[in-house]
Amino acid sequence: MDRVQAAQPSNRVVGWVDQTRGFLAAVREELRKVTWPTREELIKATRMIIILSILLGITIGLMDWLLQVILVDGVARIAR
Repeated sequence: MDRVQAAQPSNRVVGWVDQTRGFLAAVREELRKVTWPTREELIKATRMIIILSILLGITIGLMDWLLQVILVDGVARIAR
């Protein structure tokens, strides 16, 4: 009854290296499953993000200006 045991890493560094190697191999396998966008899809999505970011910035800027006029300048006029 010879029992063959799997060799355990002799120290923590070897175990860490083996775990890291296994993790990177799993990452590589998962990346092969990814459906990457085409160049046209990527350009379209990037355009949309830039446009929406500009619109959101303008909206927040206008709201900030309006609230400042109402709350800061309006309250200052009332207090005089």
